[in-house]
Amino acid sequence: MSDALTLFSLPLFPLSAVLYPGGLLSLRIFEVRYLDMIGKCHKTGAPFGVVALTQGSEVRKPDTANPDGDGFTTEAFNAVGTLAAITEFSVPQPGLMTIRCTGMQRFEISSREKLRHGLWIANVTRLADDQAVKVPEDLRGAANSLGRLIKTLQERAVPAGQMPLLPPYRFDDCGWVANRWCELLPMPLELKQRLMALDNPLVRLELVSDILERTGIAL
Repeated sequence: MSDALTLFSLPLFPLSAVLYPGGLLSLRIFEVRYLDMIGKCHKTGAPFGVVALTQGSEVRKPDTANPDGDGFTTEAFNAVGTLAAITEFSVPQPGLMTIRCTGMQRFEISSREKLRHGLWIANVTRLADDQAVKVPEDLRGAANSLGRLIKTLQERAVPAGQMPLLPPYRFDDCGWVANRWCELLPMPLELKQRLMALDNPLVRLELVSDILERTGIAL
């Protein structure tokens, strides 16, 4: 395995959300286990990994019912996640950080470890980026609907910092269009995860287009 594709001891942030490559994520951080981690990532410019929870919650909760555990409820999360790069960082008050991140490359966890203070780290293999696949004519409705949504937001003078999508807008790219709809649509977390983990961007867009047609959005 090439070291160029492997990241060792990557800090993880398990969330009740799925981050897609090219997507946006805003977080308020107040747990001790993450304050130090995010501070170091910001200082060094290093990414951290976002993984979707399958068990437990984003904030650690005490668990006194399990005497054999570490005193907190069990956390479990998916093996495929996305690297997050911090693009905005602020400390509005002691013990609180607010950050805005951009999704980068997907990865798959090969091994994981929970440190004593509750932070998860993992050795991961970076997954290949989506191949550039042109949106076929029968799926143009999904791209056109996304374009109309962005135009509506622009006409309403939504500030750039509050736009849910980052330019450049690649309406001819299957992966980009599918990813943006996956972020916007109110789908179950498990489905968002399955779509993100798909290797084929055309298949991802086909599945998203089916959802859009059922809801009457892609017309």
